[in-house]
Amino acid sequence: MLSKAGRFLYAIPFGIFGLFHFMNGSQMAGMVPIPGGVFWIYLTGVALLAACVSIIIQKKARLACLLLGVMLLIFALSIHLPGVIGAESGQAMQASMSSLLKDTALAGAAWILAGYSPADSGVTE
Repeated sequence: MLSKAGRFLYAIPFGIFGLFHFMNGSQMAGMVPIPGGVFWIYLTGVALLAACVSIIIQKKARLACLLLGVMLLIFALSIHLPGVIGAESGQAMQASMSSLLKDTALAGAAWILAGYSPADSGVTE
């Protein structure tokens, strides 16, 4: 019972984040550190939605969690860490540090969930 509730509580915010990528793509494009801004926002939105669905329905959940963890760590290192390093005020540094730590923790949780997921079917209860 707890593992099922935990799966849903972990997955649903990623679905919402994925929807935000489509609703606010042009505003988010400025955060992308490589060319192709909006394309990357939409691609990561698809990835977040796919991870959410995969974790909930327990199909390819191990792969989804492994890839989600990688993506979150990339976000932490390429978007949030430069924000921490280049912050011009204590408040900006604190906001960037919060996002860095959040994405790092969520990446770790994704890999823990992957470790408990069978390779071919998904998370067990």
